[in-house]
Amino acid sequence: MMRRIAVLDAPSNLGLRPPTVTSVPGCVKAPGALRDHDLLSRLRARDAGCLTPPRYDPGDWRPGDGVCHAPEIADYSVALAERIGAIIDRGEFPLVLGGDCSILLGSALAMHRLGEAVGGRIGLVFVDGHSDFRHPGNASYVGAAAGEDLALVTGRGQADLAAIEGRRPYFRDIDVVVLGIRAQDEYRLDLQAAGITTRPVPALRAEGAARTAQWAHEQLADCAGYWVHVDVDVLDPAVMPAVDAPDPGGIAFAELEILLAGLVDTPHCLGVELTVFDPDYDADGSYAAEIVNTVVAGLRPVSAPEAVPPRLLPGPPPAPRRGDVRPVALDADGRRSEGRSSAVETPREVPDDAPVALEPVGPPAAAGPGLLRRSPSPGPDAEMVGPEDDSSHSAAGIA
Repeated sequence: MMRRIAVLDAPSNLGLRPPTVTSVPGCVKAPGALRDHDLLSRLRARDAGCLTPPRYDPGDWRPGDGVCHAPEIADYSVALAERIGAIIDRGEFPLVLGGDCSILLGSALAMHRLGEAVGGRIGLVFVDGHSDFRHPGNASYVGAAAGEDLALVTGRGQADLAAIEGRRPYFRDIDVVVLGIRAQDEYRLDLQAAGITTRPVPALRAEGAARTAQWAHEQLADCAGYWVHVDVDVLDPAVMPAVDAPDPGGIAFAELEILLAGLVDTPHCLGVELTVFDPDYDADGSYAAEIVNTVVAGLRPVSAPEAVPPRLLPGPPPAPRRGDVRPVALDADGRRSEGRSSAVETPREVPDDAPVALEPVGPPAAAGPGLLRRSPSPGPDAEMVGPEDDSSHSAAGIA
């Protein structure tokens, strides 16, 4: 009765600056390094292949030219959105192996398409050591999309990345929860001003990873589902330094495992992406092995054969929700201006003979928003799992 995981490689390094003049970012090697530690077999996952990125070539890019590799990132994002959408259409749970954080644009595009299809909003749980919130409204110039991905997917920045297919924003500010940034993150006040909910490391550790995951659920209660972005630089470099920008003050592997397990232990979670691991800084493969151990344990609520699927009941048409009218919008340059956002759409009826599609379903209105399921059912391999009682986890500090 488990919900099958499908692993898709997205080894794009287009969103990072080159580590040296003559080298390219090594995160392009991350999916292969993780697969070498039996990730797929341990997850009992389907191999969804690899989406090969365009060539990494900054050319004559200079500060002030906008985001480097922007046309290539945009094209890759569209292709990645198609691949993620196809996995979800099979009733599977996508695990996307990056690559750098610019792959979030493809995931975000897929989620926005999905939200439009089901007549609801999809949220984002952003687990990252950095806010990645640099944009033209708060910086003198932009350039590396991996340091700007959260800004871009919330509609800030140049339209060729922030408004692909005319979709802007992919995630609304009120539908984003940021976990694991450092206490003194450069853009923490900008996140606060935007109304983006955050829980930096000190608060996460004080509340505990399990309670933080539950808190994130509650923050996105108005959403039909959510996507989880995990940048491994959320980990402290004392335990995992193999990233492009290690920053002290992060969490431990055990805490990430508990957090991930809590986030995926619901049919509201639509998929996970993993980014920024750089095997060039992992000569003996020990960090890759530890990441795989953490991911396998963290995704156990999805992959466990004994997982109990939720009882999905038809729900009523959605009522107007918090945030349907928002007094603050963004202009074309990502700056704040007065405006009105569009209302939530009503779910569309799906004929019995229609192709497989997603529709919102769930408990009565008093119990909160509907869940997402397949219509019609694609078979037992694609059934969703519900919460699993697993009290074996415990938090651990940095060694």
